[in-house]
Amino acid sequence: MKKIISIISASVGFISAPAVAQEVPTDTYDGFYIGAALGGDFVDDARDDRLVFDTDGNGAFNDNVRTATGANAFSPGFCAGDANGARFTDGCGDDEAGLGYSVRLGYDQRIGNSPLVAGFLVEGEMSNATDYTTGFSTTPASYTFARELDKSIALRGRIGASPGDGRGLIYATGGFAYGQIDHEFFTTNGVNTFEVVDGDKWQFGAQFGGGAEVMVTSGVTFGIEYLYSSYDDDDAYVAVGQGSAPATNPFVLRNGGTDLKTNAGDFDKHSVRATIGYRF
Repeated sequence: MKKIISIISASVGFISAPAVAQEVPTDTYDGFYIGAALGGDFVDDARDDRLVFDTDGNGAFNDNVRTATGANAFSPGFCAGDANGARFTDGCGDDEAGLGYSVRLGYDQRIGNSPLVAGFLVEGEMSNATDYTTGFSTTPASYTFARELDKSIALRGRIGASPGDGRGLIYATGGFAYGQIDHEFFTTNGVNTFEVVDGDKWQFGAQFGGGAEVMVTSGVTFGIEYLYSSYDDDDAYVAVGQGSAPATNPFVLRNGGTDLKTNAGDFDKHSVRATIGYRF
C-alpha cells in the first residue's frame, strides 16, 4: 500500500509541476471519453476468516459440528487460505491475486475557468482474484470455500483538479457496483455430499479510490488508478448431506445435514491499474 501511495504522489507532483502562472485551459478534460484499465487485483484478506456452521437448520450459522462423543469436529482449526493438505499441520497457501481489466465510458466537465473537474463514468470489469477460507476436521479432512469476483459493472462519480497547463488530472472517485461472485468448494472428505447453494449470484457493492492522468496528445491520456471494492456476499453456502457416511457422522448427527459458509459477509478487493483513454 505504501508503494501505491508513493506512485500516486509522484504522479501528482509531475502533473502539478507546470508553472501555476499559466492560464488554465478550458478545453482539456471537458467532454466524453472512452478508456480501458489493466492491472492487479488483490483480495482484502482477514486473518480471522473461518468457516461457520448451521447444524440445526434454523438459518443461524453459530453452531459447532459435534462428534458422537460431543467433541468439536473442527477443533484442529481454520485458516484464511487454500489448504495444502488434509491436516491443519499441512498449512495453507495464500489467497490468489489476479489480473483485472475493464472498459469505461465517461464524461467530465470543467467547473468554470477553475482547474476543478467533475464527472462520472460507467465501467465494466472482469477479474479473477480469489479468496479462500479453510477448515480442518479431526477425521482428518480439509474443507475450502472459494470466492471469486467474475464480472461487474460500476457507476462512479469523480472530482479532481487539472492544474498548471491543464495536461494532467488528479482525482478521487467513488460510487456503486454490481458484481457476480462465483463460489466453489473443495474438500478431501470423500464420504459426505457437498452442494454449493446460491453460488453465482449478483451482489451490490461500493467502490472508492483515486488516480492521476496525463494527456500525451490532444486526445489520448495515460494514467494510474487505485480502486477499493466491497461487495455484499452473505448468501452463498454449502449444503452437506450424508452421502455414504454412517448416521453417526458429525455433519448429519443432529439434523440430518449441515450448512456451512465463510464468516466473511463481504467480498473486498484492492485494484492497482494502468489506464488509457481517448477524449472526443
